[in-house]
Amino acid sequence: MSPTAQNPLLTIEQEYGQSIWMDNLSRDLLTSGELAELVTTRGVLGITSNPAIFEKAIGGNAIYDTEIVSGIKAGKSLNDIYESLIFTDIRHACDILLSVYKQTNGIDGYVSIEVPPTIAADTKSTISEARRYYGQIDRPNVMIKIPGTPEGLPAVEQMISEGISINVTLLFSVASYVESAWAYIRGLEARAAKGEDISNISSVASFFLSRIDINIDGKLDHLLKDLTDTTKTAKISALKGKIAIANAKIAYQEYKKIVATDRWQQLAAKGARVQRLLWASTGTKDPSYSDVMYVDGLVGADTVNTLPPNTLEACADHCDPASRIEAGVDEAYSLIASLKDPEIDIDLDRVMDELLIDGIDKFVKPFDSLMKSLDGKVKSLTPA
Repeated sequence: MSPTAQNPLLTIEQEYGQSIWMDNLSRDLLTSGELAELVTTRGVLGITSNPAIFEKAIGGNAIYDTEIVSGIKAGKSLNDIYESLIFTDIRHACDILLSVYKQTNGIDGYVSIEVPPTIAADTKSTISEARRYYGQIDRPNVMIKIPGTPEGLPAVEQMISEGISINVTLLFSVASYVESAWAYIRGLEARAAKGEDISNISSVASFFLSRIDINIDGKLDHLLKDLTDTTKTAKISALKGKIAIANAKIAYQEYKKIVATDRWQQLAAKGARVQRLLWASTGTKDPSYSDVMYVDGLVGADTVNTLPPNTLEACADHCDPASRIEAGVDEAYSLIASLKDPEIDIDLDRVMDELLIDGIDKFVKPFDSLMKSLDGKVKSLTPA
């Protein structure tokens, strides 16, 4: 039996051109050799992290205590201790994935780290922190995550123009994705205009999935409550668990339009890499849905899917790989349009705005919680 026959993850990568990244990072994962093993056995080609992941990794984990004590003795501030912990992990992960980075000529092998979520609405601070993170981590395969907010996109453009690879995160709406793609293009154009190399810069646009279905499904369930008309019930029920994937398929159609433009083709001729759509928030939250629905449903060339550990293992066990990103595109447009049906009347734009605000909050809260937890640990480890 061939390796790809044994592992659907490798089939997705080798036969369908989608890269599999993992949405997880901790020191245990690095020092145990597990990440290196996942690169080999699961085909993991990149890592994404976020404040929630670091809160889980650091909170209550004694593996970080020695470095925390060193920071205390060196007189470091709480924030400096925090950064020393996460920067060490990011560097270590980058080193493990450097071989992937080299083998793929810089297409994969990245480790993403997000600028502090507390500055999501501050363009100037985002630029400053992204630049500082990149310089201090000092690895060619680090990818800085910047939220795709109105304030974040100018920072994306600036960082790309400086040659820093960027993961544009927290994208929910197709319009926001399109704006992120053009921010990437403008950054490349500015860099090319200075006569600088644009062939070694990468970017992904992290398009979130499960959170959309959770929100929409909740609204649909409210409509279904006490509904006795079987025809209406069937029409509304048919939308459940379908909107996120439909939305993603439409985003991919926009991607195709963008890379077909003369502006993009001129950059491609200078060696520019496409900004790949990255499917994020791919862990299925509703147990009645397939645990790999956000993998199987969106396999396609020149994309990335970042999977939490449980989804990664589930996919290795029972994913059914096939190129589906352009299957049912007409149906996808119809599904999205059906939300405007007077009997449904769900404002998708408003939902996307709510999700963006909530998404930032979902990163700010664990960041604040982590800092409080770390502060408590610093106090407990500080000699009396």
